[in-house]
Amino acid sequence: MSIQIEHLTERRPQVSADELLSAFRPSERFGEVSFDTYRPDPQQPSQEAAVRELRKFADSVGRSTGGGFFTKLFGGGPRRDEVRTGIYLDGGFGVGKTHLLASLWHAVPGPKAFGTFVEYTNLVGALTFRKAVDALSTYTLVCIDEFELDDPGDTVLMSRLMRELADAGVRIAATSNTLPGSLGEGRFAAQDFQREIQVLADQFEVLRIDGEDFRHRGLPQAPAPLSDGELDRAVEEHFTGRVVAADRFADLVEHLAGVHPSRYRKLLEGIDAVVWRDVHTIEQQAVALRFVVLADRLYDRNLPIIASGRPFDEVFTAEMMAGGYQKKYFRAVSRLTALAREGIRGDVTAV
Repeated sequence: MSIQIEHLTERRPQVSADELLSAFRPSERFGEVSFDTYRPDPQQPSQEAAVRELRKFADSVGRSTGGGFFTKLFGGGPRRDEVRTGIYLDGGFGVGKTHLLASLWHAVPGPKAFGTFVEYTNLVGALTFRKAVDALSTYTLVCIDEFELDDPGDTVLMSRLMRELADAGVRIAATSNTLPGSLGEGRFAAQDFQREIQVLADQFEVLRIDGEDFRHRGLPQAPAPLSDGELDRAVEEHFTGRVVAADRFADLVEHLAGVHPSRYRKLLEGIDAVVWRDVHTIEQQAVALRFVVLADRLYDRNLPIIASGRPFDEVFTAEMMAGGYQKKYFRAVSRLTALAREGIRGDVTAV
């Protein structure tokens, strides 16, 4: 069987609002996870504690939480024996927060939504704010993975969205690398938006999850990039009969500027593996942030990567890795490294 070669740079996907909404569910990577399949690190008791609290939260969804959001904000808040409207998993990348959030989604019956923070902001852009609220208000649970505040617009938007969902009785669960009250620090003048940030923070019970990045726990170092000749041989060896997206890295990065991030999931539709030639360091922050979104969607689909050029720990500049978005970049490097290991082994599990 031959290899079918596709080029992402030739794809210009279109996604309707209905398609966007129907995609708000855990990705293939987390399609069948549960609390029972999460493996807590015995050296990190906070991981087991988080599982216990999330099980209780799942059991509470659908029950009254003691009043709407404004009751909590202006009327004294919930009693100590009540469960807050939201639960917030705080921890470094790679400790299993997304696994736990997806497990919560699977454990709760009824209509529910699961997506990344960026996907929710994209949804609002596609539907308008009011239609997004109307649609999400019909759910019992909204799960927001990788909660991040990158700019003032996101801050005001999400503060208002979550306030209205809470008033509608929707329970909210989120994951992040940053405590709620510290969202936005180092990225914009967050001190000017403390009211909005505090509105967000007040809705959550925070669960801290400690631990090291499981993708590097006991695993070998990331594989070195291949030469072009080695890359061609690896593709032939591992991906016969598969659909492979092969592009020059520079062309792909340029192409992403013309594809809205809400369409990156569809951009990868039908692809089994990814090949990039001449990976280089991205110098511009806007380009780098778009690439982070693509890395997340690649990881969602568990698409193995084979690449030549720079190693993935050099795909962002040192200034980016030390700046206000460093957690985004570290997460992307971690995920790309994991996919590169799978590419070298020839693992193909994408659906």
